[in-house]
Amino acid sequence: MRKTPFPDASGGHILVDMSTLSIGVRRAEASDAEAITAVHDSAWRQAYDGLIPARELGRMITRRGAAWWSRAIRRGTGIVVIDVGGTVVGYATFGPNRARNLVQRGEIYEIYMRPEYQGVGLGTRLFLAARRELLRHGFDSAVVWALAENEGACRFYKNAGGRKVARGSERFGDTVLAKVAFAFARG
Repeated sequence: MRKTPFPDASGGHILVDMSTLSIGVRRAEASDAEAITAVHDSAWRQAYDGLIPARELGRMITRRGAAWWSRAIRRGTGIVVIDVGGTVVGYATFGPNRARNLVQRGEIYEIYMRPEYQGVGLGTRLFLAARRELLRHGFDSAVVWALAENEGACRFYKNAGGRKVARGSERFGDTVLAKVAFAFARG
């Protein structure tokens, strides 16, 4: 039986029997709200600490608690999760493009993974699943926005085949940060 190192919640690794580990992407269910909240909290703190002012970041994270996610799921918001061995470790939200000045029809609003699960290909699986969901809903092209200073996100979207098509800015309290849009063609 082959054992493979896999990240655990403490930041270390555990040896996992890969023949029995299940990894899947599926639509979010009401019972996922707490787990999505935990992913959102840890991923946002890791991605935006030092970029977004601490006070604003804390407010944004607090606003997206389990009740918020539960309502979003019940309303039918486009949310997919990636589940590793029965644990939700990432999510993506998607729907129609909100930027009227861009030609892409769909948008991946956000994609986040628990930090300890980043860098092992699961984010790519989640991203591709969100793209398939957009296509299934008739959105044959997509755009994703990322903060320009979020080098990890920009590298991820560039490596996934995205091309920069627009720039903008977003205000966080008194701080204005540049953002960039990555476009993805059909498929």
